[in-house]
Amino acid sequence: MTVASSALPRLKRHTLRTALIITRREVKDNLRDWRIMTPIFILTLIFPALLDFTAGLAIDWAAQYDATIVGERLVPFMLMIVGFFPISFSLVIALETFVGEKERNSIEPLLSMPVTDLELYLGKMLAAVFTPLLASYVGIAVYLGGLYFSIDWSPDLILLAQIFLLTTVEGLVMVSGAVVVSSQTTSVRGANLLASFIIIPMALLLQVESILLFWGMYEIIWFIILALLIVNLILVRMGIRLFNREEILSKEMDTLNLKRAWSDFKNYFLRPPQEAIRKDAPCPDFNLLRIWRHDIPALLRTHKLPMAIVVVLLIIAAIGGSLMAPQYPLPADTFDLGNFSGEVFQELDAVSMLPGFSVLKIFAHNIRALILGGLGAIISFGVLALILLMVPLGLVGYFAGAVSLLGYDPLVFVAAFILPHGVLEIPAAIIATAFALRIGLAFVSPPDQMDVGQGFLLTLANFAKVFIFLVTPMLLAAALVEAEITPLIVQWVYGG
Repeated sequence: MTVASSALPRLKRHTLRTALIITRREVKDNLRDWRIMTPIFILTLIFPALLDFTAGLAIDWAAQYDATIVGERLVPFMLMIVGFFPISFSLVIALETFVGEKERNSIEPLLSMPVTDLELYLGKMLAAVFTPLLASYVGIAVYLGGLYFSIDWSPDLILLAQIFLLTTVEGLVMVSGAVVVSSQTTSVRGANLLASFIIIPMALLLQVESILLFWGMYEIIWFIILALLIVNLILVRMGIRLFNREEILSKEMDTLNLKRAWSDFKNYFLRPPQEAIRKDAPCPDFNLLRIWRHDIPALLRTHKLPMAIVVVLLIIAAIGGSLMAPQYPLPADTFDLGNFSGEVFQELDAVSMLPGFSVLKIFAHNIRALILGGLGAIISFGVLALILLMVPLGLVGYFAGAVSLLGYDPLVFVAAFILPHGVLEIPAAIIATAFALRIGLAFVSPPDQMDVGQGFLLTLANFAKVFIFLVTPMLLAAALVEAEITPLIVQWVYGG
């Protein structure tokens, strides 16, 4: 035990030391490339001075109209911009890490080095973020120095820490995503096209951060930093998991073979789960009885962990919603459950924010929401699917807590309004969300012996099989109960 525990730190130190050797080599190459250093120099020295001059003009202009708060909030915003623009070049460097070496015919000596995949990957990633991040820190220092000497302004230490941390994690996220793209494409042009999946989310995030800084909601920035750090860890794990030297050397061209993709999807959909990944397994004929009796129970058993995660998060959402009820109590005349009338359910059709109160409308709404969760899982590692289900459960918890404050029994309220159809609807939503979560995680951790595309098609086929043959019938039965039976139970309990 002692020998093993002492060998582990040495192994980690050796891995990091080897990775840093690769990092130094890459950083020296970047510093010698004028095409990289010239724009970074401009964004580091000239751009902060320009924004410093602009900030002074903006503050003087706002002071003429007694709107000093506008100028005060503009300065932190510009501080964030000064830090962000230099790290945007980390995307350019990171996209060149592997695919650029391949186009320059220098990838073979690099991949033949006596280093592990982890050491090579970490070394390349650290090199891609080092120069732009250093330039970003220098740019922030230049901007703050200019503000101090021009308008005698210095930031709060908490704000300064937030800007530095935000700049760092944004750079790491962009580099982690770009290195993944670079290792999975065969041309710089293809990598640049796929970079839009990194640029667009970061641009949207920058707008959100700008709004938060203008409104002075600095505490939310901490949550964004934490979220970006989690995303970075996911992307790093994804890159290391997908990194394959042989595939990088052997892949000659990125092709999109829709016919082959449809054939693989159909095979995964029709095969039993235990034979889905077998390349030599025959594609059986469609057998509905086998799917219900064998395939679906087998898929549910293999998805116990995702379903458990969804259940735990839903419980947290319901508890969180109930805790919000005392902070935002409903007016006393909102619920008059003592004289509840069945006409209330018929009036729900007139409320534009609700899907309508009929079997078809309820069923269509639930199907649409869960399909959107599955689509959202593809671009969010499953997070959007979880959020779309946690929100309504949070509302249920809130209303249960709210009626409790009004003097009603929350358990009776839930049992009357939610439980009759919820015994079918909630398990169906949990199952669909668990399989959607697995779709999102297929990009991070594809099944064994499968690449990203094959893993995505397999999880998508599993989602479709369970959704069509299990979730849809459960939602249809739940919609029937919600439209025809739940109102009768509510009237019987609260009708007076």
